[in-house]
Amino acid sequence: MGNIIPVVDKKEFLKSFLQQFELKRRECAWLLNYLMSDDELMERVHFVEQAAHTPKALIISAKGVDSIPFSFHKEKHITTDAEKAFHDIRLNQNEEIYIELHFNGAKQYPPYLVVLEDNPHIPENIELAVAFQKEAESLLDRSIRDFRKDQLLSEIDLALDRQDEATFKTLVEQLKLLENEQQ
Repeated sequence: MGNIIPVVDKKEFLKSFLQQFELKRRECAWLLNYLMSDDELMERVHFVEQAAHTPKALIISAKGVDSIPFSFHKEKHITTDAEKAFHDIRLNQNEEIYIELHFNGAKQYPPYLVVLEDNPHIPENIELAVAFQKEAESLLDRSIRDFRKDQLLSEIDLALDRQDEATFKTLVEQLKLLENEQQ
């Protein structure tokens, strides 16, 4: 992660967040308070967007937004049971925890923006990656054909210099095949 947010800032944010916003599920407040009670655990807490792409995520919603109240994601498993999330966090305190919060005005709430980090687990745009790969393969194919064409032309010149008619005809046929492939 490029930016390290101090534990103090994370705790201050959570305290103000819990005072200002009412969560859809009371257990979520307990869970956030548990996290705040342990500085070592808070070092592993990261506030991100699209947390579902991370290895271990808490997605929590305040009242007034149209999203599910709570979900806990770990690898490919998802639950809405806050108790299971609490037990997993308590038993695996060395794992990073990514938290995504949904609340009104999140993008304009300065305390949240201070602790918000880039999500290192968001997959790159697959369509864009495929397009780049196709373009790279096309460029490579053109480069190989151009190299082979230059090579054939050099060999044709050599065959002409040696007056080797058989080799010349073979090379000219190869050049014609190569040019037909380009079209």
